[in-house]
Amino acid sequence: MTPHREDVTLRPFSRSEDFLACVELQREIWGRDFSDVVPSSILKISQKVGGIAAGAFTPDGRLLAFVWGLTGVRGGRPFHWSHMLGVHPDARDLRLGTRLKLLQRELLLPLGVEDVEWTYDPLEARNAHLNLNHLGAEVVEYVEDMYAGELGSDLAEGIGTDRFIVRWRIASDRVASILSGAPPGDPAAFAGTPVLGLEAGEEGSGLPDPQDTPRVRVEIPASIQAVKAERPAEAPLWRQSTRRAFLHYFGRGWRVTAYLREGGRRFYGLERV
Repeated sequence: MTPHREDVTLRPFSRSEDFLACVELQREIWGRDFSDVVPSSILKISQKVGGIAAGAFTPDGRLLAFVWGLTGVRGGRPFHWSHMLGVHPDARDLRLGTRLKLLQRELLLPLGVEDVEWTYDPLEARNAHLNLNHLGAEVVEYVEDMYAGELGSDLAEGIGTDRFIVRWRIASDRVASILSGAPPGDPAAFAGTPVLGLEAGEEGSGLPDPQDTPRVRVEIPASIQAVKAERPAEAPLWRQSTRRAFLHYFGRGWRVTAYLREGGRRFYGLERV
């Protein structure tokens, strides 16, 4: 039985059992054939050089979620790449992803780290809401098929591995404000703006000229995994449509400035910056 949120303890891994449990949880989340599992030895060693390997545990010691990343140097300054954040399917309503990212921030700030980056699939609506609305991360790049041939992951099957790279400025006033409850942006700014849906992936269909409109909304499904299960032929069309839109506008200097939830629909808000 999944515990109440207040009964879950967050802490860095410290015992061999923690690292082994993390290896098993990776397979439960991404599939038994997932070939990019981070082994327990690397999880353990990374902590010796400023990496973060931490988890959320039930009172009886069961691992429900984890975060893992490596700390290095970029441009002469400490920098952290947060490679994995995983939550067991049975615990996805406990906000453990948010809590683990906050623990990660708490552990990194004393090390002098101010910038954290990671990737996520733009089609995963739950991750978009966490990263952009709850944490205040910013999309800095769109990478087509970043993990080409990915690794036997059940989540990537049929849709490839296009990714957003996001930057989380953990020492910034903006992030501190969002973490304290301030909205990350003004959703009203996108009211009535053009919506780019599945038709944006069709050959010959036009995208609004960036000179004709200051903002657009790019639609994604509320659950791409449900689409894969219920309408598998539709799933790759969502990838095609969103890829075409993001590459088109990013290549012209636009960026994602909002993630919007309007009833049962989900959108990224893009504008010229």
